[in-house]
Amino acid sequence: MTYCVAIALDEGLIFASDSRTNAGADQVSTYSKMHTFDVEGERVFVLLAAGNLATTQAVLNQMRRDMEDGAEESLYTVTHMAEAAAYVGRLNRQEQEKHTDALSKAGFTPDATFILGGQIEGEPPEIFMVYPQGNFITTSSHTPFLQIGESKYGKPILDRIIEPSTPLGDATRCALVSIDSTMRSNVTVGPPIEVLIYEKDKLAFDHYLCLETDDDYLLTLKRAWDENIKKAFRELPRFDWEAAQGRKRRGTQVSAKKKKTVKKKK
Repeated sequence: MTYCVAIALDEGLIFASDSRTNAGADQVSTYSKMHTFDVEGERVFVLLAAGNLATTQAVLNQMRRDMEDGAEESLYTVTHMAEAAAYVGRLNRQEQEKHTDALSKAGFTPDATFILGGQIEGEPPEIFMVYPQGNFITTSSHTPFLQIGESKYGKPILDRIIEPSTPLGDATRCALVSIDSTMRSNVTVGPPIEVLIYEKDKLAFDHYLCLETDDDYLLTLKRAWDENIKKAFRELPRFDWEAAQGRKRRGTQVSAKKKKTVKKKK
């Protein structure tokens, strides 16, 4: 399984992903799900991938070849981020169509889902989720983040914290807590955790982290989150009955009385 999240903020973009593609009693595989493409000073792109590994790798390879070979359509030629999302969607659909029949007979699916984000000079930074069917959606002021893969465990913290005005540092910590929460609840999501922070209008990647299980910062973050969430829980408002021991209950209480046994006379 996979868990990837991308966040669109006023200050820039945040990308985070786990690296586990298979989990079982005797099989754990690790592949990076974060991929970057850039022409420094002109355009930058980040691609997060989830789904069939063969499909995602085929799409990535084709994207690289198109840029290297000077293809008519590539990440180098698109003029808007939405065009880049449509391009990735077409490649995704084409790769799936090549193997659908063979894989379906074997009980597998070639489906893959991507998050594409970045910025083209003169355009605002944006992120898009590209579905297996080739269509895509983007963020909004009410939904400033997108997730793919095992998203349900990490969504509550994002819903509570993330808004467009959230600073980059706070949003990055929130993304890491979101991934940590997912790893705690689902063994199919695991490290290394990759994080990339893109500052608006930089058109270059400056901040990248790859955190292993024993990384000092990750361990400190996990410990602080666990301690503080327990502290916050202990400080939740008490129920009336917890603070009113010995006080009579309000309302009417009905109790069944034990029936008396009447002895029959001989």
